Amino acid sequence: MSLFEMSERATKYRSDLLEFMESCVYPAEPVYEQQMAESGNPHFQPPILEELKAQARERGLWNLFHPHPEWGPGLTNLEYAPLAEIMGRSPHLAPEACNCNAPDTGNMEVFTLFGTDEHKEKYLKPLLDGTIRSAFVMTEPQVASSDATNVQLAMVKQGDEYILNGRKWFASNALHANCKVMIVMGKTDPNTATHRQQSMMVVPIDAPGVTIMRGLPVFGYQDREGHAEIDFHDVRVPAKDVLKGEGEGFAIAQARLGPGRIHHCMRAIGMAERALELLCKRAQSRVTFGKPISDNANIRDWIAEARIDIEMIRLLTLKAAYLMDTVGNKAAQVEIAAIKVAAPDIALKIVDRAIQVHGAGGVTDDFPLAGFWAHLRTLRLADGPDEVHKRAIARQELAKYKEAR
Repeated sequence: MSLFEMSERATKYRSDLLEFMESCVYPAEPVYEQQMAESGNPHFQPPILEELKAQARERGLWNLFHPHPEWGPGLTNLEYAPLAEIMGRSPHLAPEACNCNAPDTGNMEVFTLFGTDEHKEKYLKPLLDGTIRSAFVMTEPQVASSDATNVQLAMVKQGDEYILNGRKWFASNALHANCKVMIVMGKTDPNTATHRQQSMMVVPIDAPGVTIMRGLPVFGYQDREGHAEIDFHDVRVPAKDVLKGEGEGFAIAQARLGPGRIHHCMRAIGMAERALELLCKRAQSRVTFGKPISDNANIRDWIAEARIDIEMIRLLTLKAAYLMDTVGNKAAQVEIAAIKVAAPDIALKIVDRAIQVHGAGGVTDDFPLAGFWAHLRTLRLADGPDEVHKRAIARQELAKYKEAR
C-alpha cells in the first residue's frame, strides 16, 4: 500500500460522496440561488439546504470531519482530505449539507477537547446533530489580529463571573439563522506572560449585552452565514463557561486552527478542480476567430499549469494530513503553514483564469467562479494572513543554521 493510498473505508465514503454531489448537490445549486433570491434575506436558511442535510444523513455522509468514532466515522486527516476536497466543489452547500462546515467543525473539536459535560450536552450534541450553528469570535477591528496576542476584548473577573467589554468583527456564522452560541477569545490578564493573557469563553449569542452591529460584506457579497461585527457591553459570563481555564485561550487557538487551516486548504483544492473543469468545458464550447478557445496555445498552457499546480498542492496537503496523523499537529506546523499559503494562492490563480475564459459571464453569479474568487481571496487572510505563515516557515528554516551564524 502506497503512502497516500486511500483506505478501503475512505474509498467507500469518496464514492458515496461523489454520487451525492452528482445526484443531489449540483442539481440543488440553482434551487438554492432561487430560494435565496426570493427570500430577500442574505442570511435566510433555504429549505433546500435542510433537504440536503436530511439526504446526507440518510446516506451516512455526516460529521465526516470528526476524528472521534463516538461522533462521526472516525476518519484520519489523511482519509478526510479527499472528502473535504469533494465538498469544496460546492462550498456554499456541500460542507453544511454534510455537517462539515467552518467554523462549526473547529468549534465542535474545541467543545470535544475542552468543553464541560454541560457544554457538550447543551451545545456539542446539537451541533453534531446539525440543529444549531455556532460562531468563532477572535478578530478585532482596532488591532492587528494576525497576532492573536493583540486581542483587547476585556474579560474582567468579578466574583464567579467575568464581565466582557469590547468590539469584534468578522465573526463568521454569527448571522446564520440557526446560530446559538459563540466561542469568544479575549484578554483576562494583561499583566501576565504574553501567551497566558488570553482566555476563551462560551457565550450564547442572545446573551444580554451582545449586539450584532452589522454583517460585513466581502468583496460585495453578504455570505449567508455572515461575517458579523459584534459589540460586547457588560456581558456577564459565568466562570464555569471559561474553556480549559483562565489563560488557556492562546493554546486553544493553536489547537483549533491547525485542523481548521488544513480543512480550508482541502476545500480550496476542490474549488480549483471545479474551476479547471469549467475552464475546459468553456474553452471547448466557445469559438473565437474561427476556432475553439481551447486551440489557443496560452489556454492550453493555463490548463496544463493548472493540472500541475493542483497535483502539487494536493500532495502537500496529503503530506501535512499524514504528519498530523502520525506525529501530531505541532510537528506538522511547517507543512500546515506551507499549504495554508500555497492552496488559496494557487486555487485563486486557477479561478482567475477560468473567469478570463468565461469572459463577462465569469464575473456574474451565473457561474460559481466569482464567488469562488471572493472566498479564496479572503482565505489568504482568514486563519492568519500569508505573511504570518511565511514568517513561521522562515523562522523554522533559519533555526537550522543558528549555530552557523
